[in-house]
Amino acid sequence: MAEHRGGCHCGNLRVSLRLSQPPEAVRLRACGCSFCRAHNTRTTSDPNGAAEIDAADWGLVQFYRFGTGTAEFVICRRCGVYIGAIGDCGVDGKPSMRAVINTNCLDDRAAFTATPAPTDHDGENTGDRLARRAANWTPATIHRPD
Repeated sequence: MAEHRGGCHCGNLRVSLRLSQPPEAVRLRACGCSFCRAHNTRTTSDPNGAAEIDAADWGLVQFYRFGTGTAEFVICRRCGVYIGAIGDCGVDGKPSMRAVINTNCLDDRAAFTATPAPTDHDGENTGDRLARRAANWTPATIHRPD
């Protein structure tokens, strides 16, 4: 599994994304929500991969919720970079943290060459949203203190 590292501009947030396929074969998404459009995101996930998010100073990390409030969008308060979204998808009644990563924050972002596919999840009910994320988002470990 290939590992891709990156983080925010100031270096406070760090991300590691392990994918089961090469970056040029990875499907990229261009979410149509106003938040993602404002950040010009190119996100990806791999249900067979793994993601890790860590911070030098968690006090400088903003967890932003909007819409259905079922995911936290991870943003550095110092430099403003959005690195991805996380959420507990509750697989088989057990906690299951999942993530989608903004490939623009990865050091090798240029290797992700697919044209982002427009996505729109407006009107999706909460149960369907969590099931979609459980099936498609990347299993994640968030190294934040309790």
